[in-house]
Amino acid sequence: MEFDSEEHAYQWYNEYAKEVGFSIRKQWKNEDRFSGVISSRRFVCYKEGYRKKDKRVIVKKPRKETRTGCLARLTISLQANGKYQVIDFESNHNHELVDKSCVHMLPSQRIITDVQAIEIELADNSGIPPKLAHELMSRQVGGRENLGFTKQDHKNYLRTKRKRDLQQGEVGGLLNYFLSQVSENPSFFFRVQLDVEEQITNIFWADAKMIFDYGIYGDVVFFDTTYRTNKECRPFGAFVGVNHHYQLVVFGASLLYDETSQSFEWLFHTFFECMSDKKPKTIFTDRDPAMAKAISLVMLETYHRLCLWHIYQNALKNLNHLFKSQKTFNADFRSCIYDGEYEEEFISAWENMMEKYDLQENEWLQDLFKVREKWAMVYGRNTFSTGKKSTQLSESFNSLLKDYLKSDLDIVQFFKHFQRAVDDVRYNEVRANYDMSQKIPTLKVNVPLLRHARDIYTGAVFTMFQDEFEKSLMVVVDTFNQSGPVSTYKVHNCEGSRQHTITSSNGLITCSCKNFEFVGIMCSHILKLLDEMKIKLMIPEQFILKRWTKNARAGTVLDIHECEVQSDPKLEMRARYRNLCTTYVKLMVKLLNPKRHLISF
Repeated sequence: MEFDSEEHAYQWYNEYAKEVGFSIRKQWKNEDRFSGVISSRRFVCYKEGYRKKDKRVIVKKPRKETRTGCLARLTISLQANGKYQVIDFESNHNHELVDKSCVHMLPSQRIITDVQAIEIELADNSGIPPKLAHELMSRQVGGRENLGFTKQDHKNYLRTKRKRDLQQGEVGGLLNYFLSQVSENPSFFFRVQLDVEEQITNIFWADAKMIFDYGIYGDVVFFDTTYRTNKECRPFGAFVGVNHHYQLVVFGASLLYDETSQSFEWLFHTFFECMSDKKPKTIFTDRDPAMAKAISLVMLETYHRLCLWHIYQNALKNLNHLFKSQKTFNADFRSCIYDGEYEEEFISAWENMMEKYDLQENEWLQDLFKVREKWAMVYGRNTFSTGKKSTQLSESFNSLLKDYLKSDLDIVQFFKHFQRAVDDVRYNEVRANYDMSQKIPTLKVNVPLLRHARDIYTGAVFTMFQDEFEKSLMVVVDTFNQSGPVSTYKVHNCEGSRQHTITSSNGLITCSCKNFEFVGIMCSHILKLLDEMKIKLMIPEQFILKRWTKNARAGTVLDIHECEVQSDPKLEMRARYRNLCTTYVKLMVKLLNPKRHLISF
């Protein structure tokens, strides 16, 4: 019997062993020391020989013996024609052979193919535990006996792969991951800061879609570092924002060594380097002195807002006795935070509260008042903030991360599973885009202005606009005053007593409630005035923010290399892959159906 190669001989002998019921291994070989060509090779039964004697005096849990000195073998030798010929074959065994039902457990029959390896890695990267992934793969081939490897082989493969990924150390594994991302999309951005001992301190990264999204929606940023992850429990910080569907969108992420002002300063400088030095109008954070210092140094033109939710929670801790004993304190405190259209109103309400509850000497409130411009809504309404008042988006993203990240992940695994969370967030936008293209919002009142709003705004933003329009039906214009080019109107809602001031000058209209400045959508008061001015067909151009419209993503964004960002250059490749997968499934179904003999697509 002859074989084309040594490997061909091994495969034949292994198939023979499978039929008979034993496992094989390679024993010795002779090869030319210059050319490396194997001149002869012996394959033996895996029970050949005997295990070396354990030199230890006491063995607590001795391993079971597997070798019996079996002489079954196959020996091949290279011939002049370049093929290998069998020169020795022994078929007899000195041990019991394995039953057909157990053959798949033999060592030489347990092989993870390249295709199976890809499936194992895909399942692991998707967060599927090895046990469930192995069960799924077994079902796909009709049982574990047909899979070709055991559950333990599955786990061993993943363990070996992780060791291989990190064999160059944390820095090497991290850089390899980042460089692989850059090879897929040159717009991928990352920076790693090392200390004097070449250990990683701070990390920042953003893929192409994050950079593109920031170019469109980066006017308001929410940043938070309350989440702790990975084995070292490093502070994790995500830059997030709001897209045109009023959904969470991720701009970038970081792993920090600590939360010092130096680390934050490096991070913010790096973030803006990535984003071509575009600064947001507003950034929301929690009340962290180190973070505030870094923001004051790096973002001179950005309005720094503090999360009102955190302010209120801290108030519950520091003023707990008042919240419990004084029934009106909660309402008074919230009024100071949220109410008032003019600074004088806020100052007056604050002083009244301090006096009413004898809080003039309270240090926490005194300290809070010093940074009032960062949290009181009377100041915050003047700057665009998408209508948000807290870092709730960051909290939502942190909550989502808990579904994907575990504390025992190494740093490379962390990045892969973090990307799963980002993909989950992005799919929400895909669904919203689908709904926007296929579903038409219902009009509460069929008027031209609402139809125009429905045509230009996304569904979520249109709902907000329509709510303001509905409120405008209850607004009354009280007085009108003309002074040169400036027209002043006093309006109020029939269900409330507060009066608002609308000013019109040279075609520009503003309202004292600052809803448009804060949210980017006309308030009910201006909508009422437009109706009085007979502007009923279309929304004036000055009140349309592109970032809220259906075509918000139209346009280009440049990366730091001044190249147009391609948020997903592999989109066409994925489409082809999806089509091939669909075709493959149809083919398999038809091949497995005995009643169908003709295959068509």
